[in-house]
Amino acid sequence: LTSLLLGVAVAAALVVAGLRARANRLRHGVHVEPTAFFLARTAVFAALLIYFSYLLASYKGLPNVLIVMALLIVLFDFITSRTTIGRRIYAMGGNEKAAKLSGIKTERLSFYAFVNMGVLAALAGLVFAARLNTATPKAGLGFELDVIAACFIGGASASGGVGKVMGAVIGAFVMGVMNNGMSILGIGIDYQQVIKGVVLLAAVLVDVYNKNKA
Repeated sequence: LTSLLLGVAVAAALVVAGLRARANRLRHGVHVEPTAFFLARTAVFAALLIYFSYLLASYKGLPNVLIVMALLIVLFDFITSRTTIGRRIYAMGGNEKAAKLSGIKTERLSFYAFVNMGVLAALAGLVFAARLNTATPKAGLGFELDVIAACFIGGASASGGVGKVMGAVIGAFVMGVMNNGMSILGIGIDYQQVIKGVVLLAAVLVDVYNKNKA
């Protein structure tokens, strides 16, 4: 039921977003496709999305982890790209002194950012403990390297002020595929850490090179 409701909600959101974008283009005199074609295309996409959600709901539904992750991605993508606090965080990451001189309360913003990360870390711990069906202090040991590498692979900069939520998600998928591949190949844990460290170092070097080139 949750999967079906989520699919209907996403389909409705896509329809509303499409209608608003079309109305905005018409308001500014931009050429748009014929109304019949637009309605047919939107209806087909919405129907396919709802049908896919129905198939998931009739099978086993969406995993709870996937639902939580999707909600967090949408929430933080909106915060970082559409809100004042998101723009202030980018400004502080790019140049903290300049942000402070422009009137941003950097100390308070840093505090809120660290509190937010603490809450997300606690949520990740709850989800991970639920998946393992047990709680242990050693759970998640060594994940720090994976997270940092995912951020840099996804486009984050060592100097700060750059990066997108979807970029970090893509970086996390890359790290997940790499971890699974190394496990299937039977590579030892120590060598896996070395390989991930090399990948992280390469991502940082590429970022620094691009910064110097620019």
